[in-house]
Amino acid sequence: MSKRVMMRFELFAYTRALWILLAVCCFGCRQRSPPPAGGAALDSQELIVSAAVSLRNAFDEIGKLHQQRTKTKVIYNFGASGALQQQLEAGAPADVFASAASRQMNELTEKGLIVPESRRNFARNTLALITPADSTLGINSFAALGDARVGRIAIGNPKTVPAGEYARQLLANSKLSLRLEGRLIYGEDVRQVLDYVARGEVDAGIVYASDAQTIKDRVSIVARAEENLHEPILYPIGVLKDSRRQAAGRTFLELVMSAEGQSVLRRNGFEAAR
Repeated sequence: MSKRVMMRFELFAYTRALWILLAVCCFGCRQRSPPPAGGAALDSQELIVSAAVSLRNAFDEIGKLHQQRTKTKVIYNFGASGALQQQLEAGAPADVFASAASRQMNELTEKGLIVPESRRNFARNTLALITPADSTLGINSFAALGDARVGRIAIGNPKTVPAGEYARQLLANSKLSLRLEGRLIYGEDVRQVLDYVARGEVDAGIVYASDAQTIKDRVSIVARAEENLHEPILYPIGVLKDSRRQAAGRTFLELVMSAEGQSVLRRNGFEAAR
C-alpha cells in the first residue's frame, strides 16, 4: 500500500473516532440538561433514532413519512451498530435503536436498555462482493480474492461493524482468511468500505447488497455470498427503556413494520425478515 493511501486511511479512522467521542459527549450534555421552560413540548416533537448506517437511505424515506403523519421530526444518529451500542451504553439519549445485527441488540437488552417486548426483526440483507466499476482485474467470485493480482480488499472492522463480522465469517468458512492476511483494509462502517471501492483505493470490498445498489454507476456487484457461509443478516429494532417518547417510538417502529415501510425497505435493497 502506498504511504499516501495509508496516511489517508489512518487520518479517516482518527477523525471518525473523534466524531464518535464528540457525539457521545454532546448527547450526554443534552441528556443532563434541564427541560425547557413550559415543559417538554419542544422535545415531544422530536424522535431520536440511532440506526445502522446501511439503513440511511431507507430510513430517510420512512422518517419523512413518519413526520408527515405525526408532525414529529425524526432525528437520526447513523453509524456502525457496535459504535452506536457503545454510545447508548455511555448514556447517549435515543428513543429507538435499529441494528444491523442481533448481537448489539441482545447485549443492550440484557443490560436493561431496551424494552424487550418492543423488539422486532424488520429486515434481512445479503453480502455482496464489489469492485470499482472500471476494474480490469476480472474478479468474479469470492474465491478470486485469493489471486495474487488482487491487492487491497476492504471490509468493515469486525469489532464494531456487523458487515465486517459477517465478512470475517465468510472468509473463514471459505478458507480464504490466511490467504488474505496483510491485504485487508478495515472500514469504520459499511459506507466507508463502499467509498474505498468507489474511489478505486482498493481492488474489492465486501458490503451489504443494499449499500452496493446506492451507487451502481461507480461499483459493480460481482458476486453474492451464500447465506450458509455466515450468520443470518437480520436487522432488529426496539424502543429504548429510558426514552421519554416511548409511544412515538412505537409508532415509528410500527411504520417500519407496516406494508408501506417494508415497501420502502425492499425498494432500497433489503429483504423481508422471516
